[in-house]
Amino acid sequence: MQTLKEPSVAAAPSKTADNPLGLTQRQRRAITGGVMLSMFLAALDGTVVSTAMPTVIAQLGGFEIYSWVFSSFMLTSTVTVPLWGRLSDLYGRKRFYLAAIVVFVAGSMLAGQSDSMAMLIATRALQGLGAGGLFTLSITIIGEIYSLEQRVRMQGVFAGVWGVASIVGPLVGGFFTDVISWRWVFYVNLPFGIAAAAVIFWMFHEQRSEQAHARIDYFGALALTASMTLLLLGLLEGSQAGWLEPQVLAMLISSVGLLAAFVGWERRFPQPILPLALFGHRIFTASAISGLFVGMAMFGTISYLPLFVQGVMGGSATQAGSSLMPFTLGWVIFSTVGGRVLLRVGYRLTVFIGMGLMLLGFLSFTALSSSSSWVLVLLAVGLAGSGMGMVVVSLLLAVQNAVPRTQLGIATSSSIFARSIGGTIGVAILGTVLSLGMQGAAEGASLQALTPTQAQEAVALAQHPEALISADAARGISAEALDWARQALDGALHNVFLLGFVFVVFSLSAAFLIPKGKAQEHMHASRV
Repeated sequence: MQTLKEPSVAAAPSKTADNPLGLTQRQRRAITGGVMLSMFLAALDGTVVSTAMPTVIAQLGGFEIYSWVFSSFMLTSTVTVPLWGRLSDLYGRKRFYLAAIVVFVAGSMLAGQSDSMAMLIATRALQGLGAGGLFTLSITIIGEIYSLEQRVRMQGVFAGVWGVASIVGPLVGGFFTDVISWRWVFYVNLPFGIAAAAVIFWMFHEQRSEQAHARIDYFGALALTASMTLLLLGLLEGSQAGWLEPQVLAMLISSVGLLAAFVGWERRFPQPILPLALFGHRIFTASAISGLFVGMAMFGTISYLPLFVQGVMGGSATQAGSSLMPFTLGWVIFSTVGGRVLLRVGYRLTVFIGMGLMLLGFLSFTALSSSSSWVLVLLAVGLAGSGMGMVVVSLLLAVQNAVPRTQLGIATSSSIFARSIGGTIGVAILGTVLSLGMQGAAEGASLQALTPTQAQEAVALAQHPEALISADAARGISAEALDWARQALDGALHNVFLLGFVFVVFSLSAAFLIPKGKAQEHMHASRV
């Protein structure tokens, strides 16, 4: 064993700005490969599972709790992101990255053995717990072993991981489900997860953290996790059951109360789970606020675009799915472009360029109607995705380079967390706007042009517009009622897209907090 360890220590190069940890070229390449593999697994999970779910429901039942297979994963992967980041700051990246892989792989193995929908939901929550660590610590480790210029050059590789996962996911999920078993959708994570863990274990050598003896902020971690969990549960329940339901109000009020208690505690605790001093940094604050509104706009709107393509334009399910491809393509290409532009013109102008593309995309969304061409849809999605790619990479690189190494994990995870929470809030708010729009149409004067029978059909469609995207559900409903519902959905989704545009404007306003100047002028001393 000694002969294996000696070369990595003796031959290690000195620490430089281009090699912050003093790793050998072989070590950095191996670590990058391991990190990319685990990132790919986490990114692949959503699309693979989505493809397999119809077969899973047919075997396990539980259609009424179907959505919780995804919601439980989203919940645990979102609320734990800041905890993974901060704990890695205090006690080292390696041990928590390996822990995240172990949790994700264990959740995958148990999910594949599920014999009921309840067990699948529980194991998906465990998977999400590990995925939250994989997401944030992968980006944090890459931010630690490479300099700014090197990470910019590698942006195409990073973005490509997500792009390939979004394309390959449905194919892999379909193959395993049709040819072998849906259980292999989860089992496939085991060998790759173990391989990624082995690479990180043997190749990633980091110094013992200066904060390794810090007290753990148990109360802060518990209060933050509970507050965000109640917030997300309240948003999910509120968008479905109604915002004035007692249980929804109780969850949202409790979330605010716990958040207030968390802030008060963090001000006094010596090593807080979320150092509030970070919000005194302009770049960090700008990134958090802009990321929140960008998430609200982008993920909220994208969630309802397939509904527009099928329900308003009359497109097929294949067209609805392919309508999102320009988003992924634009994100991959322009995240690479954005990194290179950033080195030349600085964070602020790069973010403004990205925001400009997003504004053009959302303006195009608001112009969509039932008579719109397919080209306009693809153009709008492509512009929005391109702008998103530039904004996200610019804000992330800005935050990573503006904070000391001792806060790299929490700064990175907070940026990801803000965008994820924003996406959840956006879906809930825009879903409410959609429901109110359909309800308003059902109470409006347009029903007077229909016969009483057709009006009854139209009111039912306003509450359950599934017939607009399903030929079987539409059978027996009059053409007049269907046409009315299609116009009502068109108007309601127009309001959704318009509010998404407003969210982008808010995000652009927050971006003015980003200081002017070249990126190198705003790097923390420990990052140079």
